[in-house]
Amino acid sequence: MEYLNIPENDTGIKTQRYKALINLPIKLNEKKDYLITGLEYNRFDMGYSADLPFDKSELIRFHVLDLNLGFITKWNENWNLVTILTPRFASNFVSGTITDDFFMNATATFWKERADADKPYRIVLGLTYNSTTGLPVPLPLVNYYRKFHPNWSFTFGIPKSSIKHHINNRHSLEMALLLDGYFINLQNGIELENGQVASKISLTSLLGTLVYQYNISKRMSIFAMLGKTIVQEGMLRNDDQGKVYLLNDESNFYIRTGFKIGIF
Repeated sequence: MEYLNIPENDTGIKTQRYKALINLPIKLNEKKDYLITGLEYNRFDMGYSADLPFDKSELIRFHVLDLNLGFITKWNENWNLVTILTPRFASNFVSGTITDDFFMNATATFWKERADADKPYRIVLGLTYNSTTGLPVPLPLVNYYRKFHPNWSFTFGIPKSSIKHHINNRHSLEMALLLDGYFINLQNGIELENGQVASKISLTSLLGTLVYQYNISKRMSIFAMLGKTIVQEGMLRNDDQGKVYLLNDESNFYIRTGFKIGIF
């Protein structure tokens, strides 16, 4: 469970996000093949103090609902194969659900991990397809993690790169660079002064953050994140994903906190 607050900046826009996610691994056989089933829900509440040249009544609340369906199998002695299919509904849902609310994401990766090594590491290499990027081809996915010292580890990849100081078994501090954002359908469309019609809203941001994590137990933890956007673009888009109105390109503070239970 997670809460995000992006306070109001010079553009007069603020954002709050409430997130709940559960993924359940189901062991299929002694070979350690797993079926992963899961559900993720995000609610965005937007606030506008600035005057905008269009009706913003349908830009107040957005919902994103993901269904995660995955399969993990041992490819060989060292590598696991992970495939994930994620149907998504992302909309302001002012009139039930429509076809344009539906998006499809898919990921296929090879995953190698040695948690028992002197210097534990994890490598993920694969491809990911996201229907909201506007690119009709899968994009590379790379993630490399290593604990190079009993008190230090790093992660290099996309959407997150970081270096982490493990103070002890309970406390850790992390400096991270990460990507965040959303892409959501606007069911009724918004007519702009220039004659364009906005049918999508998107946010893309690159953030620098400081994260504190407290481990309640081996499997439970809470965290608090404070950061600032380095690059940010909040945009209204048309049916072809073209940019039709810039909402927000000013830097924001970024506050995020949450609670996690790891069962796998």
